[in-house]
Amino acid sequence: AVLKKVIEFCSHHKSEPMTEIEKPLKSAVMAEVVQKWYADFVNVEQVLLFELILAANYMDIKPLLDLTCATVASMIKGKTPEEIRKTFNIANDFSPEEEAQVREENKWCEEP
Repeated sequence: AVLKKVIEFCSHHKSEPMTEIEKPLKSAVMAEVVQKWYADFVNVEQVLLFELILAANYMDIKPLLDLTCATVASMIKGKTPEEIRKTFNIANDFSPEEEAQVREENKWCEEP
């Protein structure tokens, strides 16, 4: 399934190159970042999305890697740590004290 999707991407990209993805992402909605076909292409299950990232990286297909990584970034954009954990099914293994310490050490990145 992954190789089939990679070939589908490459075939389409040859006839309709993807617009360059602005960084940082201007929107968490992929249809506002790239053409509709590309936004639809990455509207897949997380497992397949991560397999496409690995394949694009291994095969050095930069446009596919950019698209798939931007998709993951869009899934994170504007979310709290708790929402991100839920999205990616990540367990919070910090004690409340450890979490407070990490938040204190990194509060600079949450300042306006």
